Amino acid sequence: MTAATGTGTGAALDDATLVARARDGDVRAYEELVRRYQTPIYRLALRMLDSAGDAEDVVQDVFLTVWRRLEQLREDAAFVGWLYRTATNRCLNVLRARRPVADVDLDTTETPRGDAKPEHAAEVSAQMAALTRALADLTPAQRACWLLREIHGRSYDEIAQALDSSPTAVRGRIFRARAQLAEVMQPWR
Repeated sequence: MTAATGTGTGAALDDATLVARARDGDVRAYEELVRRYQTPIYRLALRMLDSAGDAEDVVQDVFLTVWRRLEQLREDAAFVGWLYRTATNRCLNVLRARRPVADVDLDTTETPRGDAKPEHAAEVSAQMAALTRALADLTPAQRACWLLREIHGRSYDEIAQALDSSPTAVRGRIFRARAQLAEVMQPWR
């Protein structure tokens, strides 16, 4: 039996199965869910909060909260959306608690390749800095919608659930965010 999957074959279990097992008290199943989603949730928090320390605190708080409330989840397959909703709401609470909003750093783990031309690396760095400043100028709700859609690939319905909003409102926020970002990023086209 493998520790990561809880099966003798080593085949990865789907999220719903892991959630069901975790709800039944299988700590290893929950550990596997944490391993799967810790990095994407951290990146979301880091991009929203622009603070590694705050992002780490949010991730720890989110996974602890989700573990404690796992029995409240009605559908096992809804785990990922619930996780993103919990993380997004926690980030928005942190942003509300601290005003003004700090710059967002999108360049968290990836750096230009060492063998890339220095001119290209400098241009990419300047583009990322411009995007970081542009994201900081969005409202927290617009930034959350844009990041969840464009970076994390969440659907409009999932984002609406995460922000306790309607899909129409999410579409409007994303539209305004895209327009504002496009205007700021025009020199880089």
